[in-house]
This record gives sequence, C-alpha cells and structure tokens, in this order.
Amino acid sequence: MDGNRSIGAMVGTVLSRPDEIMLAAGASGELLVARLRLVLTASLLLLPLANTLAGGEKGESLIGFGAAIVVNVFAMLWLLLAHRSRHYRWLPFATAAFDVTATTSVLALLGSQHLSAALNSMVVWCLYVLAILMTALRSDGRITLFAGLLALLQYGALNAAVFAIASPEQLVSPEYGAVTRATQIQRLILLALTTALTATIVYRMQRLVHMSGIDGLTRLPNRTWLMHRMPRLLEAAHDQGLSLSLALIDLDNFKAINAEVGHRMGDRVLCHLARVLQDGLEEDEWLVRLGGQELVVVMPLPVGAAWERMEALRRRVAAHPFDPGTVNDEPIRVTLSAGIAASPQDGRDTSHLLGRADRRLKIAKRKGRNRVVVRDD
Repeated sequence: MDGNRSIGAMVGTVLSRPDEIMLAAGASGELLVARLRLVLTASLLLLPLANTLAGGEKGESLIGFGAAIVVNVFAMLWLLLAHRSRHYRWLPFATAAFDVTATTSVLALLGSQHLSAALNSMVVWCLYVLAILMTALRSDGRITLFAGLLALLQYGALNAAVFAIASPEQLVSPEYGAVTRATQIQRLILLALTTALTATIVYRMQRLVHMSGIDGLTRLPNRTWLMHRMPRLLEAAHDQGLSLSLALIDLDNFKAINAEVGHRMGDRVLCHLARVLQDGLEEDEWLVRLGGQELVVVMPLPVGAAWERMEALRRRVAAHPFDPGTVNDEPIRVTLSAGIAASPQDGRDTSHLLGRADRRLKIAKRKGRNRVVVRDD
C-alpha cells in the first residue's frame, strides 16, 4: 500500500503544474534547450555532406539537407521566443512537439526513398530519445510525458504505415538491414522506458527544488520562494492596475523568549505564531518565513486595506497566547510588530518593497512594538 501511495504521489507531482521556483528553472531550461537545439540542428547540416562524401545516394542527401535547413529556421525561431518563455506558457509544449514531429518527418522522408530507412535509420531514431531527455531541462513532468507519448504515437503510426504498405522485399536493404517487428517493438519499449526514466528525474528535481523553497521549521514558503513568486505577482498586479502590499513581521521580544524558555521552546513559539497567522489569512494571501523571527504576508490589497488586514491579524495573535502544554508553565503572551509597503507607490520590485517595509518595521519597534506602521516618520 505504501508503495502504491508513493507511486501515486509521484504521478500526481509529475502531472501537476510546477510551482514558481520550478517555473523559473523551467524558463531558463527552455532557453538552454533552445541553444542546444540550435547547435544540434546546425550539426545536422554535416550529415548530408558526410553521406555524399561516403558515396551515399543523392536523393537521401538532398532530403537530409532540406530537412536540416527547415529545422534550423525553426530552431532560431524557438531560440528567439525562449528569451521570454514565461510569457508563452505554450512554448515548451510546442517546441517538444516540434522536436518529436521533426524526427518523424525526417524518417518519413527517408522512407519515401527506402521504406526500410523509415524504421531502421538508427541515427535519426535516436533524435526521439534526445527530444525526450531534453524535456528534463524544462523541469516540468507534463512536458516529458507529452513528448514521450507523442513519440510513441508517431513512431507507432509510422510502423503501422510501413508494415501495411511494404512487401517483404522492401523491408530489407543493404544500407539499413532488415526491418523486423521484434526490433520495432523493442524500440517502442525503449522510448517508453526513456520517458519513464526522464519523468522520474524530473520528479526528483521537483522534490529537491520544492524542499529548497520550504522552511524546515514552520513548513512555510521561504525567502527563495518569495524571490521567485513576487515578480509574477507584481507583474500581474501591474497588468491589472491593482495594488500589492507586503507586510514585514517581527515577533516581539523573541530573544527574551529564547533566553527565558530556551531555543527549543522559542522555535515552538515561532511555529505557534505561523499557525495563528496562517489560519487568519484569505485564500489569495501568502505567509512566508524570511528567517529568524521575521515573516512576510503578501496581500493583493492597497495599503489602507492591507493595514486593516494586518491590524486584524495583530489582534488575533495577541488574543492567542502560546500554551507550552506543561502544568507548571504559564501561557506566553505573543505579539508582533509589522511594517507595510505597497506597490506601486513604495516600489515595483521585491527588494524595494522589503526595504521600505523594513524601515517601517523599525519605526514600529521604536514606538513600543505590538503595532503596524504604513508610513515613514
């Protein structure tokens, strides 16, 4: 049962939309794939030349040269679009489909000269494997499964077409050897195994990246997550003409709490604060732990409404003291101070907003703590 649940969890993760950190990694991966594709397609121009120098058929060389030119043109187009791949969510699927379909098209063109070449051209067939393996760089399991399934369907359809129209004599040639059903089934199995292996690699990458974006103590998103997520939130707010507010929170007297009850109990107090805040958030609000006793609340609200929300959260925290859970220990009163900054008036990027919120947090501390500040002195 545990094994089935593990497999189910892996499949669910692979099929789900990646988080912001993985999307950012996937965007840079798409650019890397585009550059690799351009190098590989440029090298394809050497294949028809090598075929001609080795005494190969002129028709095959012309097909190879024409196909290489076409894929090079598309490779340059994909590279141009990959520089802004986050704006084109369909791009990884389109380029993966292109890589697979281009391979099938070249095999079909070779088959127009010799039917056996459509299924026994090992060099071209290996491009299926490369197309599937390169999807790992995109950090999105959905693209891997899409490319693998498309390769299986297209190569399977090519097999069915060739075996349907070819005579036994046409399935044998001096250049490409004999085409057998057993060999083709083995190649289909290899494509399926390549897809499964690549999807497993992507899943492992997703788990590691997910762990890097989660705070180990509170299980909240951490600074890494915030720095990847905020640009998208700010961009969306700007496009819609909306405000986005960020509240920098500090647990009051945390050093004194640690000194009085110990660091282990202090960690429990911090987790208590995270739970109380998390329970008070709306669905479109996010709580992040920056480090130490500092937390951040991101709210899609203008500064006035954000202050009201944080005031409500501040009162909520003050009304929920931490219970150590022991008979002799009294509940520990927990309060917070916060500074709020809003986009666009306080800045249009994460660093500026955090800097302005930090200045206002210091004002709240200086004025006696347990308060929320939205303006500079």
